[in-house]
Amino acid sequence: MHELTITRHIAAPPETVWAVMADRQEEWWCPKPWSITMIAQERRAGGRSAMVMHGPDGEEMPQEGVMLEWVDGVRFTTTDALRIDPATGGFVPADPFMIGCWEIAPDGAGTAYTASARHWSAEAMESHRDMGFEDGWRACADQLAAICEAESARS
Repeated sequence: MHELTITRHIAAPPETVWAVMADRQEEWWCPKPWSITMIAQERRAGGRSAMVMHGPDGEEMPQEGVMLEWVDGVRFTTTDALRIDPATGGFVPADPFMIGCWEIAPDGAGTAYTASARHWSAEAMESHRDMGFEDGWRACADQLAAICEAESARS
C-alpha cells in the first residue's frame, strides 16, 4: 500500500475526541489559515462526503467524494475516486487521489489518533508527501488535539 500516516496521542477520552473529530471538522480539518465549509457528510458507507477548502487569499478547492466506512466512535474512511451523481444518486468515477482514513483508539488515559492517506501509486504518494502531507496533517492533528484537550479540561 502506498500510505502516508500521522499518529498522535491526544490527552482526552475517546468519546470527546470522536465528538470533535466527527462533529466539528470545520474547526480542525485544514491547517490554519485554511478552513473548510462542510457541504455533506452522510455517515454511512456509500454516503456523500463533500466540503470546500478555503485559502487565506480567497482560494476555493471543492472536495467531493464518497464515504466508504463510518464506524461510530472508531473510524471513518472516504475516497475521492468516486462521487455521487446528483441527477441519479449513483456513483460516478472521478480522478482519484487517495483514500483517507481517520481513526481513534483508547490509549492509556487518552486517545490514539491516526490519519492515513492511501494512494493508487508510489508517484501519487510521493506527490502528496511533496505537497506537505506530514506538516499539514500533523498541524490538523495538533488542532484537533488542542480542541479536544480544552474540552476535556472543561469537563
